[in-house]
Amino acid sequence: MRLVNQQISCTRFHEPHQVVAALGAMQAQDYLGGIWAIGLRLPHVTETAVELAIAERKIIRTWPLRGTLHFVAAADIRWMIALLAPGMIAKRAGLFRQLELNESVLALCRKLLVKALRGNRQLTRDALMSLLESAKITTASLRGYHILWQLAHEGLLCIAAREGKQQTFALLDEWVPLTLPSLERDAALAELALRYFCGHGPATLRDFVWWTGLKVSDAKSALESVSSQLSRQVLNDTAYWMPRECAALAETARAAYLLPGFDEYLLGYRDRGAVLDPLHSEKVVPGGNGVFQPTIVINGRVTGTWKRTLNKNAVVITANPFKPLKKTEQNAFAAAAERYARFIGLPLGCVTMAPHSSGFTSATD
Repeated sequence: MRLVNQQISCTRFHEPHQVVAALGAMQAQDYLGGIWAIGLRLPHVTETAVELAIAERKIIRTWPLRGTLHFVAAADIRWMIALLAPGMIAKRAGLFRQLELNESVLALCRKLLVKALRGNRQLTRDALMSLLESAKITTASLRGYHILWQLAHEGLLCIAAREGKQQTFALLDEWVPLTLPSLERDAALAELALRYFCGHGPATLRDFVWWTGLKVSDAKSALESVSSQLSRQVLNDTAYWMPRECAALAETARAAYLLPGFDEYLLGYRDRGAVLDPLHSEKVVPGGNGVFQPTIVINGRVTGTWKRTLNKNAVVITANPFKPLKKTEQNAFAAAAERYARFIGLPLGCVTMAPHSSGFTSATD
């Protein structure tokens, strides 16, 4: 059901920003992985089309949830920031004191960056860091990162389109002119809950708290306000919430999917045991360092990891399954690799097995 509601096994949308809006927000720490997460959910869309949606300002990359980079539909960015940013800023107050980022320093940063970006200009992070350093505001020890983080949470800045391989920053009010009225807090809480449980369900209140970073009391209130619009099922004494009308489980749910490392299918939940055996967690997050490897999903379960290698004229996909793949699974994986190659606009050179993996040829049908 998650494969369906997350638009992975079937989708009712045609445009990249529609997918992002349906899920509420989508992880985007890894930019190219985030681009693929959107493309994965739109079978006929290419990498170029997703980047065009960002350049056309339909999708915004910023820090709306848990202080972590996400893609958000442009129409949703302001009410999400207004709802979630105050809590995140309060949580980092101690860190900001350690970094000596007080209000006088931040006020100077605002003045400098607004002046530099005003007039619909976009500058790279390096350019902004140089600007701050020239004003004798040190950006060392991640101070520069946290300055940008703070000003984005205030609704002043956002990440704009790429300049080559570099991300640029813009003034949010110029990059996305205000055209929609903001939501009142209760309405914003309700909207966020509805987006989450319709786009991620079946999911629990605990999952929702994790995903949003909200206080438990606020998350519970938000869920209660939309519970009549959702379906509730209890499994092992745990309540799961999902949309009332869930599309029929498609046969494609049994297909293979190549997910990026930070995909919502895995990271959108506090409890990931439904899709990832804890015995394999170390293989997905080596050393528990928070860096998630791209995963292979077959029949809804994470069954291995994968990586790409770009050659001059082709892409090579290397699989590292947790156990030997059956012949039908091999074929499904090969089809998923072809889909990824089409997305990035390169021929699929070959599909290989990682050293020490079980290999395709050892599997039995």
